[in-house]
Amino acid sequence: MDNSKLETISNLFEGKEIRSVWDSEKEEYFFSVVDVVGALTDSNEPRKYWSVLKNRLKKEGSELTTNCSQLKMLAPDGKMRLRDAMLTKDILRLIESIPSPKAEPFKIWLANVGNDRINEVFDPEIAVSRAVNYYRNKGYTDEWIKARLMGIVDRFKLTDVWKSGGISKPIEYALLTNEIYKGWSGMKASEYKKLKGLRKESLRDNMTDIEVALANIGEIATRDIAISERPKGLKENLKVAQRGGGVAKGARDVYEKETKKSAVSKDNALQYEYVDDVKLIKEKEGRR
Repeated sequence: MDNSKLETISNLFEGKEIRSVWDSEKEEYFFSVVDVVGALTDSNEPRKYWSVLKNRLKKEGSELTTNCSQLKMLAPDGKMRLRDAMLTKDILRLIESIPSPKAEPFKIWLANVGNDRINEVFDPEIAVSRAVNYYRNKGYTDEWIKARLMGIVDRFKLTDVWKSGGISKPIEYALLTNEIYKGWSGMKASEYKKLKGLRKESLRDNMTDIEVALANIGEIATRDIAISERPKGLKENLKVAQRGGGVAKGARDVYEKETKKSAVSKDNALQYEYVDDVKLIKEKEGRR
Protein backbone atom coordinates (compact mmCIF):
# COMPACT_ATOMS: atom_id res chain seq x y z
CA MET A 1 0.00 0.00 0.00
CA ASP A 2 1.11 3.57 -0.59
CA ASN A 3 1.98 5.94 2.22
CA SER A 4 -0.86 8.37 1.53
CA LYS A 5 -1.82 10.55 4.46
CA LEU A 6 -5.08 10.31 6.35
CA GLU A 7 -7.92 11.05 3.95
CA THR A 8 -10.34 13.56 5.43
CA ILE A 9 -11.83 16.79 4.16
CA SER A 10 -8.53 18.47 5.12
CA ASN A 11 -6.90 16.93 2.05
CA LEU A 12 -9.06 19.08 -0.22
CA PHE A 13 -7.32 22.24 0.91
CA GLU A 14 -3.87 21.44 -0.57
CA GLY A 15 -1.42 22.34 2.16
CA LYS A 16 -3.70 24.61 4.18
CA GLU A 17 -3.89 23.55 7.81
CA ILE A 18 -7.46 22.65 8.72
CA ARG A 19 -7.56 21.72 12.38
CA SER A 20 -9.86 18.87 13.34
CA VAL A 21 -11.08 17.08 16.46
CA TRP A 22 -12.25 13.47 16.55
CA ASP A 23 -15.44 12.69 18.49
CA SER A 24 -15.14 9.02 19.46
CA GLU A 25 -18.76 8.73 20.59
CA LYS A 26 -20.24 10.12 17.37
CA GLU A 27 -17.38 8.65 15.31
CA GLU A 28 -17.17 11.92 13.39
CA TYR A 29 -14.60 14.63 12.71
CA PHE A 30 -15.24 18.25 13.63
CA PHE A 31 -13.32 20.81 11.55
CA SER A 32 -12.30 24.35 12.43
CA VAL A 33 -14.65 26.77 10.68
CA VAL A 34 -12.17 29.66 10.83
CA ASP A 35 -9.50 27.51 9.17
CA VAL A 36 -11.86 26.65 6.32
CA VAL A 37 -12.91 30.29 5.91
CA GLY A 38 -9.26 31.38 5.92
CA ALA A 39 -8.37 28.82 3.24
CA LEU A 40 -11.24 29.83 0.96
CA THR A 41 -11.14 33.63 1.20
CA ASP A 42 -8.64 36.43 0.85
CA SER A 43 -9.56 37.81 4.24
CA ASN A 44 -6.72 38.77 6.56
CA GLU A 45 -9.14 38.29 9.45
CA PRO A 46 -10.95 35.00 8.88
CA ARG A 47 -12.48 35.08 12.38
CA LYS A 48 -14.12 38.43 11.61
CA TYR A 49 -15.18 37.16 8.17
CA TRP A 50 -16.82 34.15 9.81
CA SER A 51 -18.56 36.38 12.37
CA VAL A 52 -20.14 38.45 9.59
CA LEU A 53 -21.04 35.35 7.56
CA LYS A 54 -22.53 33.67 10.63
CA ASN A 55 -24.83 36.65 11.26
CA ARG A 56 -25.91 36.61 7.63
CA LEU A 57 -26.70 32.89 7.77
CA LYS A 58 -28.72 33.39 10.97
CA LYS A 59 -30.83 36.07 9.30
CA GLU A 60 -31.40 33.75 6.35
CA GLY A 61 -32.63 31.04 8.72
CA SER A 62 -29.79 28.66 7.92
CA GLU A 63 -29.39 25.64 10.22
CA LEU A 64 -25.61 25.83 9.84
CA THR A 65 -25.16 28.18 12.77
CA THR A 66 -27.14 25.90 15.10
CA ASN A 67 -25.02 22.95 13.97
CA CYS A 68 -21.85 24.77 14.99
CA SER A 69 -20.06 23.42 18.09
CA GLN A 70 -17.40 24.92 20.35
CA LEU A 71 -14.42 22.60 20.73
CA LYS A 72 -10.92 23.03 22.10
CA MET A 73 -8.23 23.19 19.44
CA LEU A 74 -4.53 23.99 19.46
CA ALA A 75 -4.06 27.72 18.74
CA PRO A 76 -0.99 29.28 17.06
CA ASP A 77 0.25 30.44 20.47
CA GLY A 78 0.42 26.83 21.63
CA LYS A 79 -2.60 27.03 23.91
CA MET A 80 -5.84 25.09 23.69
CA ARG A 81 -8.72 27.45 22.88
CA LEU A 82 -12.39 27.02 22.09
CA ARG A 83 -13.10 27.33 18.38
CA ASP A 84 -16.22 27.02 16.22
CA ALA A 85 -16.27 23.61 14.58
CA MET A 86 -18.56 21.70 12.22
CA LEU A 87 -19.04 18.18 10.97
CA THR A 88 -18.01 17.31 7.40
CA LYS A 89 -21.52 17.62 5.96
CA ASP A 90 -21.94 21.08 7.50
CA ILE A 91 -18.51 22.23 6.33
CA LEU A 92 -19.49 21.26 2.78
CA ARG A 93 -22.71 23.27 3.12
CA LEU A 94 -20.69 26.19 4.50
CA ILE A 95 -18.44 26.14 1.43
CA GLU A 96 -21.53 26.63 -0.73
CA SER A 97 -22.30 29.79 1.29
CA ILE A 98 -18.90 31.45 0.83
CA PRO A 99 -18.95 33.96 -2.09
CA SER A 100 -15.27 33.71 -2.98
CA PRO A 101 -13.42 32.70 -6.19
CA LYS A 102 -11.31 30.36 -4.08
CA ALA A 103 -14.44 28.46 -3.11
CA GLU A 104 -15.46 27.82 -6.73
CA PRO A 105 -13.25 24.71 -7.24
CA PHE A 106 -14.86 23.17 -4.16
CA LYS A 107 -18.34 23.99 -5.42
CA ILE A 108 -17.47 22.38 -8.76
CA TRP A 109 -16.13 19.34 -6.92
CA LEU A 110 -19.34 19.08 -4.88
CA ALA A 111 -21.42 19.36 -8.06
CA ASN A 112 -19.37 16.60 -9.70
CA VAL A 113 -19.77 14.33 -6.68
CA GLY A 114 -23.52 14.91 -6.73
CA ASN A 115 -23.63 14.21 -10.48
CA ASP A 116 -21.65 10.99 -10.00
CA ARG A 117 -24.07 9.75 -7.35
CA ILE A 118 -27.07 10.49 -9.59
CA ASN A 119 -25.40 8.56 -12.43
CA GLU A 120 -24.91 5.64 -10.07
CA VAL A 121 -28.68 5.51 -9.50
CA PHE A 122 -29.15 4.80 -13.21
CA ASP A 123 -26.11 2.51 -13.48
CA PRO A 124 -25.15 0.90 -10.13
CA GLU A 125 -22.12 -0.76 -11.75
CA ILE A 126 -20.44 2.66 -11.63
CA ALA A 127 -20.59 2.56 -7.84
CA VAL A 128 -19.19 -0.98 -7.75
CA SER A 129 -16.36 0.00 -10.10
CA ARG A 130 -15.57 3.00 -7.91
CA ALA A 131 -15.33 0.75 -4.86
CA VAL A 132 -13.14 -1.81 -6.65
CA ASN A 133 -10.77 0.90 -7.91
CA TYR A 134 -10.59 2.44 -4.46
CA TYR A 135 -9.60 -0.88 -2.88
CA ARG A 136 -7.06 -1.53 -5.66
CA ASN A 137 -5.49 1.88 -5.12
CA LYS A 138 -5.20 0.99 -1.43
CA GLY A 139 -3.19 -2.10 -2.37
CA TYR A 140 -5.78 -4.82 -1.73
CA THR A 141 -5.61 -7.88 -4.02
CA ASP A 142 -8.40 -8.77 -6.43
CA GLU A 143 -9.04 -11.96 -4.42
CA TRP A 144 -9.47 -9.90 -1.24
CA ILE A 145 -11.77 -7.44 -3.04
CA LYS A 146 -13.93 -10.28 -4.40
CA ALA A 147 -14.27 -11.76 -0.91
CA ARG A 148 -15.06 -8.32 0.55
CA LEU A 149 -17.86 -7.72 -1.95
CA MET A 150 -19.31 -11.16 -1.25
CA GLY A 151 -19.18 -10.35 2.45
CA ILE A 152 -21.22 -7.22 1.82
CA VAL A 153 -23.85 -9.27 -0.03
CA ASP A 154 -23.95 -11.78 2.84
CA ARG A 155 -24.42 -8.91 5.28
CA PHE A 156 -27.48 -7.77 3.32
CA LYS A 157 -28.88 -11.30 3.56
CA LEU A 158 -28.57 -11.07 7.34
CA THR A 159 -30.15 -7.62 7.61
CA ASP A 160 -33.01 -8.79 5.36
CA VAL A 161 -33.71 -11.60 7.83
CA TRP A 162 -33.57 -9.15 10.72
CA LYS A 163 -35.95 -6.84 8.88
CA SER A 164 -38.45 -9.67 8.42
CA GLY A 165 -38.21 -10.20 12.19
CA GLY A 166 -39.35 -6.67 12.95
CA ILE A 167 -35.96 -4.92 13.13
CA SER A 168 -36.11 -1.48 11.52
CA LYS A 169 -34.06 1.07 13.47
CA PRO A 170 -30.32 1.66 12.82
CA ILE A 171 -29.61 1.41 16.56
CA GLU A 172 -31.22 -2.05 16.59
CA TYR A 173 -29.01 -3.28 13.75
CA ALA A 174 -25.99 -1.90 15.63
CA LEU A 175 -27.00 -3.65 18.86
CA LEU A 176 -27.46 -6.97 17.08
CA THR A 177 -24.12 -6.66 15.32
CA ASN A 178 -22.45 -5.88 18.63
CA GLU A 179 -23.90 -9.05 20.15
CA ILE A 180 -22.37 -11.14 17.38
CA TYR A 181 -18.97 -9.45 17.79
CA LYS A 182 -19.07 -9.76 21.56
CA GLY A 183 -19.98 -13.42 21.23
CA TRP A 184 -16.71 -14.37 19.57
CA SER A 185 -14.30 -11.48 20.22
CA GLY A 186 -15.48 -10.25 23.63
CA MET A 187 -15.80 -6.70 22.27
CA LYS A 188 -18.40 -4.43 20.74
CA ALA A 189 -17.56 -3.10 17.26
CA SER A 190 -16.50 0.28 18.71
CA GLU A 191 -14.21 -1.41 21.23
CA TYR A 192 -12.73 -3.60 18.50
CA LYS A 193 -12.01 -0.53 16.36
CA LYS A 194 -10.33 1.14 19.32
CA LEU A 195 -8.11 -1.92 19.82
CA LYS A 196 -7.01 -1.64 16.20
CA GLY A 197 -6.48 2.12 16.36
CA LEU A 198 -9.32 2.89 13.93
CA ARG A 199 -11.73 5.79 13.75
CA LYS A 200 -14.07 6.10 10.76
CA GLU A 201 -12.32 3.29 8.89
CA SER A 202 -14.17 0.05 8.23
CA LEU A 203 -13.45 -2.63 10.81
CA ARG A 204 -13.75 -5.39 8.19
CA ASP A 205 -11.21 -3.66 5.93
CA ASN A 206 -8.68 -3.84 8.76
CA MET A 207 -9.24 -7.40 9.92
CA THR A 208 -6.87 -10.31 9.42
CA ASP A 209 -8.04 -13.33 7.42
CA ILE A 210 -9.05 -15.27 10.53
CA GLU A 211 -10.91 -12.28 12.00
CA VAL A 212 -12.89 -11.88 8.77
CA ALA A 213 -13.65 -15.60 8.76
CA LEU A 214 -14.91 -15.54 12.35
CA ALA A 215 -17.02 -12.43 11.70
CA ASN A 216 -18.55 -14.20 8.69
CA ILE A 217 -19.23 -17.39 10.66
CA GLY A 218 -20.97 -15.38 13.39
CA GLU A 219 -23.21 -13.57 10.92
CA ILE A 220 -24.00 -16.63 8.81
CA ALA A 221 -24.84 -18.67 11.92
CA THR A 222 -27.06 -15.86 13.23
CA ARG A 223 -28.83 -15.64 9.87
CA ASP A 224 -29.44 -19.38 9.58
CA ILE A 225 -30.72 -19.70 13.17
CA ALA A 226 -33.05 -16.76 12.58
CA ILE A 227 -34.36 -18.28 9.34
CA SER A 228 -35.06 -21.53 11.20
CA GLU A 229 -36.62 -20.07 14.37
CA ARG A 230 -38.07 -16.78 13.06
CA PRO A 231 -37.49 -14.60 16.15
CA LYS A 232 -39.62 -11.47 16.44
CA GLY A 233 -38.54 -8.12 17.87
CA LEU A 234 -35.25 -6.95 19.29
CA LYS A 235 -35.25 -9.07 22.43
CA GLU A 236 -35.64 -12.39 20.61
CA ASN A 237 -33.20 -11.42 17.87
CA LEU A 238 -30.58 -10.41 20.44
CA LYS A 239 -30.67 -13.92 21.88
CA VAL A 240 -30.17 -15.39 18.41
CA ALA A 241 -27.30 -12.98 17.71
CA GLN A 242 -25.64 -14.10 20.94
CA ARG A 243 -25.92 -17.71 19.84
CA GLY A 244 -24.55 -16.89 16.39
CA GLY A 245 -21.60 -15.18 18.00
CA GLY A 246 -21.19 -18.27 20.18
CA VAL A 247 -20.82 -20.46 17.08
CA ALA A 248 -17.96 -18.23 15.92
CA LYS A 249 -16.47 -18.36 19.43
CA GLY A 250 -16.35 -22.16 19.15
CA ALA A 251 -14.44 -21.83 15.89
CA ARG A 252 -12.11 -19.29 17.49
CA ASP A 253 -11.37 -21.62 20.40
CA VAL A 254 -10.41 -24.45 18.02
CA TYR A 255 -8.23 -22.11 15.94
CA GLU A 256 -6.38 -20.79 18.98
CA LYS A 257 -5.89 -24.27 20.43
CA GLU A 258 -4.35 -25.56 17.21
CA THR A 259 -2.28 -22.49 16.30
CA LYS A 260 -1.28 -21.46 19.83
CA LYS A 261 -2.01 -17.81 19.00
CA SER A 262 -4.85 -15.35 19.43
CA ALA A 263 -7.35 -14.93 16.62
CA VAL A 264 -7.93 -11.32 17.67
CA SER A 265 -5.24 -8.91 16.52
CA LYS A 266 -4.33 -5.24 16.91
CA ASP A 267 -3.07 -5.25 13.32
CA ASN A 268 -4.67 -2.90 10.82
CA ALA A 269 -4.11 -1.84 7.21
CA LEU A 270 -3.50 1.85 8.02
CA GLN A 271 -0.42 3.68 6.86
CA TYR A 272 -0.82 6.39 9.46
CA GLU A 273 -1.29 6.65 13.20
CA TYR A 274 -3.75 8.84 15.04
CA VAL A 275 -2.85 11.40 17.66
CA ASP A 276 -4.89 11.09 20.85
CA ASP A 277 -6.74 14.43 20.84
CA VAL A 278 -7.92 14.12 24.43
CA LYS A 279 -4.42 13.28 25.65
CA LEU A 280 -2.98 16.21 23.69
CA ILE A 281 -5.48 18.65 25.22
CA LYS A 282 -4.74 17.41 28.75
CA GLU A 283 -0.99 17.69 28.18
CA LYS A 284 -1.33 21.24 26.85
CA GLU A 285 -3.57 22.31 29.72
CA GLY A 286 -1.21 20.71 32.24
CA ARG A 287 1.66 22.91 31.05
CA ARG A 288 -0.16 26.14 31.89
